[in-house]
Amino acid sequence: MSPVVLAELSASDLALVLVTGCSMVAVVALLFALQRVLSTLRRVRTALDAVTAEALPLMDQLSCSVADANEELARVQRLVGSAASISATVDATSKLAYRALSAPLIKTVAITSGASRAAKRLRKE
Repeated sequence: MSPVVLAELSASDLALVLVTGCSMVAVVALLFALQRVLSTLRRVRTALDAVTAEALPLMDQLSCSVADANEELARVQRLVGSAASISATVDATSKLAYRALSAPLIKTVAITSGASRAAKRLRKE
């Protein structure tokens, strides 16, 4: 009996079959990798949505807090300005009082001291 040959394969046919098989495996591997990438991207999108949902109210709160802080800072600046004005006024008033009262006070002390010495001399004599 002679062996029955169903088909004869040449070297180029065999190479074509091997390349086709390898290509199919590569396509399946690429599809699997693409599926994993898409799954990861879905998870990233979900995480970003969650972060956005939490971050937006925090940003609104931060904006309100900054506005409140700016108002308080403006108020403190007005108070500091008022305190500086009061300080300058008190300083000017104290200088004026010193100038107005120092000469008569010194004269009064001198007269009192002189009168006191004169009284002591008169008592001794």
